[in-house]
Amino acid sequence: MSYLLHIESTSTVCSVSVSENNTLVAIKEINYGFTHAENLHLFIQSVLHQVGLTLNQLHAISISSGPGSYTGLRIGFASAKGLAYALNIPLIKVDTLQSLSRNVIESVNKDAYYCPLIDARRMEVYYAIHNLELNEIRVPSNLVLSETTISIFDLDKDIYFFGDGLGKSKNILGQLKRAHFMENIVPSSNHLISLAFDKFLKNEFEDLAYTEPFYLKDFYFTTPSNK
Repeated sequence: MSYLLHIESTSTVCSVSVSENNTLVAIKEINYGFTHAENLHLFIQSVLHQVGLTLNQLHAISISSGPGSYTGLRIGFASAKGLAYALNIPLIKVDTLQSLSRNVIESVNKDAYYCPLIDARRMEVYYAIHNLELNEIRVPSNLVLSETTISIFDLDKDIYFFGDGLGKSKNILGQLKRAHFMENIVPSSNHLISLAFDKFLKNEFEDLAYTEPFYLKDFYFTTPSNK
């Protein structure tokens, strides 16, 4: 048996789970603002306690790699890389958009297109489009949604929209004739399990010295004015 720890910190959801091979055995998560700094390590302790494991019994750690919240990504990666280094076990990155689509595809199981939307503030979203086989029809990108930009989603099949960027996008995307909306689909460490285990079996691991989150767009630090 292989035990994997999974960390999701790309949004307001703070989520940690443990899987035995490809099966979820423990999860703890909360969606209550950006509480990752306070809760992430407590949640790791909690899920390990639920299944009677210690850190030394883990075989790998997977991390949701983004795009998403810059702060959440940095906190998640710092924790995952630190644990992987200290325990001398592999780190596995899982694309956040792909993990959301995988979850919905398993539920809908229809020859259609699947478009996760991650909130990028204001009317901007991070998105990708996948087909039933989880192949990318549109690569991960950021987009300011408007009546002039939604034409990129006007495709030759039904398209399912979901994710924490759906709420602010629904009125505009509702103009598409083949659009379907799936509510309450948010990032969860549970969504990482199958993709992470596939990579674990293939030894697709990250170099701890160089791996970074997938920010998708540049981030900027500002300092308060002295005026």
